Amino acid sequence: MTESLGEVFSFLHYGFIQRAFVVGIFVGATCALLGVFLVLKKMSLIGDGLSHVSFGAVALGLFWGASPLFVAVPVVLVASVAILWISKYAKLYGDAAIGVVSAIGIAFGVLLASLSGGFTVDLLGLLFGNILAVTTGEVISSIILFLLVSTVVIFLYWDLFSVTFDEEYAQSTGVRVELLDMLLAVLTGITVVLSLKIVGVMLVSAFLILPAITALQFSRGFFNTILIAEGATLFSILFGITFSFFWNIPAGATIALFLATLFVGSFLIKSFSRFSKNARMLREKRQLFEAKVPCVFEEKADSFFVQMKEDFFFFPF
Repeated sequence: MTESLGEVFSFLHYGFIQRAFVVGIFVGATCALLGVFLVLKKMSLIGDGLSHVSFGAVALGLFWGASPLFVAVPVVLVASVAILWISKYAKLYGDAAIGVVSAIGIAFGVLLASLSGGFTVDLLGLLFGNILAVTTGEVISSIILFLLVSTVVIFLYWDLFSVTFDEEYAQSTGVRVELLDMLLAVLTGITVVLSLKIVGVMLVSAFLILPAITALQFSRGFFNTILIAEGATLFSILFGITFSFFWNIPAGATIALFLATLFVGSFLIKSFSRFSKNARMLREKRQLFEAKVPCVFEEKADSFFVQMKEDFFFFPF
């Protein structure tokens, strides 16, 4: 028994597995933390838009022969500020502004990839990610990013909380809404760039959106929502990397599927709970109605409740 367990956990002795777990935990925790704010502010697709911009930035770096990540960081930061600027001054909603910047980024990336001779190995690696190939420098960067984002959230918690739920109220109390929005967008942009190595351009939005919406299925409090989102991410990271190692499948996609499975499960549980609550309320109303309606109207009462049941359960959730 001991020997079999030792064989199962022997993969933890590999250095690349250790680095993958550390980077995955810290970057995933950062994405889950930011994702709660983004989802509640209806800006959840900013991660997807910035990931497309980072694709164009990486293509630009490869075209110039420079380090892709060093080029991607400033370009993505400019794009994150551009999204806020377009939303405010072009009178577009957040999702429309994200779509504009995303389309420009992906088109620019495809054009540069074509001019540089097609999709190279480096570009494909950042498209789909490879958490098992992270370096020690990227491990350190992920830890620093997590500490930075956590520190900002801790010191500005109530201001961010106020801006997330009611910007007009926050502005009336003296909170600098535009500055906080820009800070949140900049932190998201840096996180997106560092997440490319884990899940790639195609799946980075899953790290920002799925933990938050999973947590929102259960939690009623804001802080509890953050904790549940972090727990869902930690579970998906640990099991996703483990499954990908033993089954020889892409780690980023496996992690994203674990996150999606948690969301679907939480949604079904909450839906069943609501259905049971609605059914109980209907039974209580029927009993109350039958106690008040004379027996001579029993047949009409039955037909009334049949129609009421159909209307009540047409949208059970």
